[in-house]
Amino acid sequence: MPELPEVAALALFLRERTVGRVVTRVDVAEISALKTFSPPPTELVGRRVTDVCRHGKWIDLIAAGEQDGEPLHLVVHLARAGWLRWHDRVPDTPVRLGRSPLALRVRFDDGSGFSLTEAGTRRRLAVHVVTDPQQVTAIATLGVEPLSDAFTVERLGELLAARRQQVKGLLRDQGTIAGIGNAYSDEILHAARLSPFTPTTSFDPARTAELHRAIVGVLRDAVEAAAGRPADELKDAKRRNLRVHGRTGLPCPGWDGTPCGDIVHEVAFADSSLQYCPTCQTGGHPLADRRRSRLLR
Repeated sequence: MPELPEVAALALFLRERTVGRVVTRVDVAEISALKTFSPPPTELVGRRVTDVCRHGKWIDLIAAGEQDGEPLHLVVHLARAGWLRWHDRVPDTPVRLGRSPLALRVRFDDGSGFSLTEAGTRRRLAVHVVTDPQQVTAIATLGVEPLSDAFTVERLGELLAARRQQVKGLLRDQGTIAGIGNAYSDEILHAARLSPFTPTTSFDPARTAELHRAIVGVLRDAVEAAAGRPADELKDAKRRNLRVHGRTGLPCPGWDGTPCGDIVHEVAFADSSLQYCPTCQTGGHPLADRRRSRLLR
């Protein structure tokens, strides 16, 4: 799933290519992806793009109305298997409902455009056309942006103390901290030398400050690494830069960049998994499978 760094890079990529362009055509290929019906996507046609921004893991393309009228927002969540593909020249092939991974295609007045696609059979990609992104409940309920000035050590401490849960769960909760998913929560916890199952209520000020440093550092480095890359390079670039996530069985590069001599371990769940290093994060002890035995901390 694209997370904050990739979504930020996609928003920048689109902003550089679409601001000032006029939307000339919008084709919906997967009805289930469209979560709103009024205004319809065709209302975007004839409008000029004024900006592209990000809310958590959501991309927001803003198209101005005529004579300073109310703008429309094409708001997109790529979910687990969705992606954005840019076309310098949009294919002439007609868009057919339900015949391919294609969910939505947008064309601009210079012939360029983009397609939203989703692999697999579980359709979760979401497209909203709204007059205000706050009309999308998942955006209106987003937590603090972790790279904003509002995300202080003190704010993180309040979030950790608010209720008892596992720290990995807190990092992934979009209503608490916006934009972090499975991959970067693994990376953050590795950098902070924390077990993913550490209770949030066990954090003292020093440990809270260390987690804050890891959150900001990991995300900032990832944003910088992704910025300026074409959309079709972002997935591979993300994989290359991850230290533990998706690297089960491979040597751990060390939380500080010095190999620790251990290998990356995994805990599997029904529809996901997490990766971690016992030496760096759990005192050398592998974590038990939560489905069979007591969690190790």
